[in-house]
Amino acid sequence: MLNRTLNIRFMTWWSRPLRDRVFGAVFAVLVVVTAIVVVWSMRQGWAVYKLRRGVGDTWFYAADGKPWFRMDEQRRDVPLSDISPDLQHAVIAVEDHRFYRHFGIDPIGVGRAAWRDARGGDRMEGGSTLTQQLARTLFLSNKRTIGRKAQEAVLALLLEQELTKPQILELYLNRIYLSGGVYGVESMARDLFGKRTRDVTLPEAALIAGLIRAPSALSPWSNLEGAIDRSHVVLQRMREEGFITADQERAAVRTKVRVRPYPGAEQARAGYAKEFLRQQFRDRFGGDHPPDWSVMTTFVPELQDAAERSVEDGLRRFGQPQLQAALVAIDPSTGDILAMVGGRDFRQSQFNRAYRSRRQPGSAFKPLLYASALSHGFSPVSVLEGLSSIAPQGPDEWAPRNATGDDPDTLTVRAAMIESNNRAATMLQQKIGSRPVLRLASSAGLRDLPDVPSLSLGTGLVTPLDLTAAFAMFPNGGFAVQPRALVRVTDADGGVAYDNPARADRVISPDVAYQMVTLLEDVMDRGTATAARTTYGVRFPSGGKTGTTDEFKDAWFVGFSSSLVTGVWVGFDQPATIGREAYGSRYALPIWSEFMRRAARRRPPREFEAPDTLRPVALCRVSYLRPVEGCPTYTEYFKEGDDVPSRLCPLHQGSVKQEIKRAVQGFFGAIGRKLRGIFR
Repeated sequence: MLNRTLNIRFMTWWSRPLRDRVFGAVFAVLVVVTAIVVVWSMRQGWAVYKLRRGVGDTWFYAADGKPWFRMDEQRRDVPLSDISPDLQHAVIAVEDHRFYRHFGIDPIGVGRAAWRDARGGDRMEGGSTLTQQLARTLFLSNKRTIGRKAQEAVLALLLEQELTKPQILELYLNRIYLSGGVYGVESMARDLFGKRTRDVTLPEAALIAGLIRAPSALSPWSNLEGAIDRSHVVLQRMREEGFITADQERAAVRTKVRVRPYPGAEQARAGYAKEFLRQQFRDRFGGDHPPDWSVMTTFVPELQDAAERSVEDGLRRFGQPQLQAALVAIDPSTGDILAMVGGRDFRQSQFNRAYRSRRQPGSAFKPLLYASALSHGFSPVSVLEGLSSIAPQGPDEWAPRNATGDDPDTLTVRAAMIESNNRAATMLQQKIGSRPVLRLASSAGLRDLPDVPSLSLGTGLVTPLDLTAAFAMFPNGGFAVQPRALVRVTDADGGVAYDNPARADRVISPDVAYQMVTLLEDVMDRGTATAARTTYGVRFPSGGKTGTTDEFKDAWFVGFSSSLVTGVWVGFDQPATIGREAYGSRYALPIWSEFMRRAARRRPPREFEAPDTLRPVALCRVSYLRPVEGCPTYTEYFKEGDDVPSRLCPLHQGSVKQEIKRAVQGFFGAIGRKLRGIFR
C-alpha cells in the first residue's frame, strides 16, 4: 500500500512541467544546504564563544584510549600586554597590515593576492587575514580547498563578532607555530634568545615575525641566514607601515642577532615517540593544532617505557657515550607502531634514528632473500653445492666471505640461515636472480635498493622502522603491513578529520611464511642468536636475524614473537667501527631480548601454528636427511612442490635394517654421481 502511494505521488510530480520539476529540485537542494550551513554555523559559533574562557589543545591518546600527552606541552600563554609592541607591530606589518581596519576578511588583500597569483609574481603578503589564519589554526585542517576557504571566512567573521581585536591578536600570537616544535611567541623568545617576549629587541621581533610564513624552511636553528633575510623584509614592511623610521630600520638590519642553540627537550622520556606523532600530525594538518581535537594513536605507553629502559640499559653496558641505538616495536598483524626509541637521549639529540636514519642492514636483510628463494622452488633443506668455488662478483672484484672464515662447500638452506653463510646467500641470489628479491623487498616497504651482486648481504639502505615492518610478513602469515602511528583524528565536534585503517597485502604464501618462521626460530635456537635463549632468558617462541655490516659499523637484530615484531639498530651517527667483533648478537641482541621479555608480560606470545597445507616430516637435525635410530630429530615442514629427502642419514648409527637400506642407497648413489660426472 505504501509503495503504491509513493508511486502515485512520484508519477504526479513527474507529470508536472519540466520547469516546475527543476525548480522543485533546486529548492529542495537549497533547503538541505541551508540547513547544513545553519547547523554548522551554530556549532562553530558556540565554539568561538567558548574561546572567551580560554583555548584548549590537541590531545594525543594512547592505544587504550587514555589521554597521553598534549600537542604543545611547553606552551606558555601570555597576555597581550606582556608581548613587545615591536613584535606585535612586526606581525601585523608583514602578515596583515589592515588588521585593525577590516572585519575579519580583507577584500583588498584578497583581490591583491588573486592579482599577484594571476600574474605569477612572488607575493610578499598573503590573502588571509590574521583572523582567518587564527580560524584555520583553531578549527580547520591545512587542506587547501574552496570549501575550507569558505569555512575559514565564516569562522573569521564569527571571531570578529565575539572577540575584540586585541583578544584575536593575543590568541594568534600565543598559538602560532614558529618552527622547531615551538608554538607561541613567548616560548620562541625564550628558546631563541633566552628572554621573555616583552624584552625582545626590534631585530629579534622581526626575526620571530618572519618565521610565520614558512616556519620549517626558515627555522633559525637550521636556516639562520634565510631567517635573517626574511627579518629584513619584515623591517621593510614595518617602515612602510609607519611602525618604525628609516633610521631604526637601518640600525636593526646592521645589528647582528645572536641565536641560542636549539634547547632540545625538557623531558627525555618518550620524547622520540611523542615528537614522531606530532610530526605525523603536522605532515597531514600543517603546523596548526586546533583546540579540543583528539588524535588516536597506536602507541602503548607501558611498552614505550619498556623500550626506553631497554635501550638505556643496553647502551650503558658498552661505556661509549657517543654510541646510539634505535628500537621499533610493531604489531605484526596490523602494522601498528607500539613503541619507538630514536636514540640514546632525546634531550641531547632530537634526530630520530628509528625512522630517519638509513643504514645498511647487513645479514638482517637475508630473510628477504630466503623468503624469495622459498617462493621460487627451494625448500628449507634444498642443498646448495659448490659454495667454495663462487667467482668474484661485479666490477670491483667483490667476493663474499664468511665472518668466521669457514668455507663449507655444501649446505642446506636451513644450515646456511643458521650460520648466516655469506657464500650461500650469494649463490641463492645468483640462482633466483635479484629481481624477485627486489620485488618482495619493495612490496614489504624496502624500496630503492640497489640491483647489485651484494644485495643479498644487505648493502642497500633501510630504516629500522621499514626493516622491522618488513619482518612482520613472517609471523603474520605472509602479509606486508604498512607502519601506522595515527588511527583517527577527530575535531572538537567529534567529526572525523582523518581516518587511517590498517592495511595489509599478501606478498608471500602462508606456507612460505611459516617455513621462514621455522628458519628464524633456528637462528635463535642454534644459530647466531643463541645468546637470546642461553644468556638473555628469551624462552618463549620467537625468531629473528642478526645483522652486522663491514668493519662493524652497524649492529642489528630484528626478531618477532606471535604478537610483536621488534627491530634494534646500534651504531654511530657518522658510520665508524663500533668495536672489535661488534656483531649484532653482541650489541643489538641484548637490547632486543630485554625489551621482548618485558613486553611479553603485556603481549603474551603464543606458539606459531603451521598451515594445514604443509606436510610435516621428521628429519635428522644434523644431516637434514631421513633419520635413523641414533639421529637427533626435528620436524621439517614441506609445501606442495618441495623435494622431500628420501635418503637415510649417514652420520648416526641405525638399526640393522636401516644400515642395509643405507648401504643400498649409498651404492646406487655413487653410481648416480659417476653417471652425472660422465654426462656433465
